[in-house]
Amino acid sequence: MNEIKIFSPATVANVSCGFDVLGFCLDTIGDEMVVRKTKDKGIRITKIEGYDLPFEAHKNVAGVSALALMEVAQPHCGFEIEIYKKIKPGSGIGSSSASAAGSVWAINQLLGSPFNKTQITNFAMKGEALASGCEHADNIAPAIFGGFTLVKSCTPLQVLAIPSPSKLYATIIHPEIEIKTAEARAILPKQIALKKAITQWANLGSLVHAMHTSDYELISDSLNDIIVEPFRSQLIPYFDVVKTESIKAGALGAGISGSGPSIFALSKGKAAAEAVAHAMKKVYSKTDINFDIHLSKINMEGIRVIKSN
Repeated sequence: MNEIKIFSPATVANVSCGFDVLGFCLDTIGDEMVVRKTKDKGIRITKIEGYDLPFEAHKNVAGVSALALMEVAQPHCGFEIEIYKKIKPGSGIGSSSASAAGSVWAINQLLGSPFNKTQITNFAMKGEALASGCEHADNIAPAIFGGFTLVKSCTPLQVLAIPSPSKLYATIIHPEIEIKTAEARAILPKQIALKKAITQWANLGSLVHAMHTSDYELISDSLNDIIVEPFRSQLIPYFDVVKTESIKAGALGAGISGSGPSIFALSKGKAAAEAVAHAMKKVYSKTDINFDIHLSKINMEGIRVIKSN
């Protein structure tokens, strides 16, 4: 292959009780990227559509992750990258990670797949660090591995793939307000009570078990964040109302996607997910805040090829 066009999906990180370690991959929203080999070495970003982002490779998350791969691979060629940005930056559904992961995944394909998924994730984390200020993989890992993932460790990187029940659907509402990741982190407490920590990691362990056993009732009981959500939810208008109405409409649970402002809900079956979408829309339709809604099955494949030649 000399050229590849890919779909790089949006993702939901944290998933309530899994702050900074848990995430899952969406199927109906994502960026598209075209990457092609060039005779001249190096990384060039030649086209960006959708949003105003830097073309300089060292200033763009896709370029930074690609440069990290190139430093290790030392290929006898270079690459051009086109980015068709469809995930709004700052939306809380992995916009930067889609770019960072997509470029290295595509380059790896064009080089004959010399790197495994964990190694690709490591390269992509370098790009993610440009956007967030630190290397983390809770959005990148599900984009590359697909499905649900648990980041057991960042140093060394260890990602665990978690099975997803076949009827699980996600509904995402993105209120068009800006929440900076730095602000969302600054609002969090530096210390927490041991009792709360025990409850939180019990919820995370229970959620992982529920995924393995397709126990939807336990999923519902486990989607509870008592450490991060009480603080970050203050930054999202009508969060509590959206969460309450989503659960009334049939959601197993709901929470903040990443650092916000998007809100996610998980449901059993597409009909329930559609009812949740209607409930979410009803809440924000009564406000002056613009919003987008996405409904998606869990994407078990992750990044995928659209076209290659």
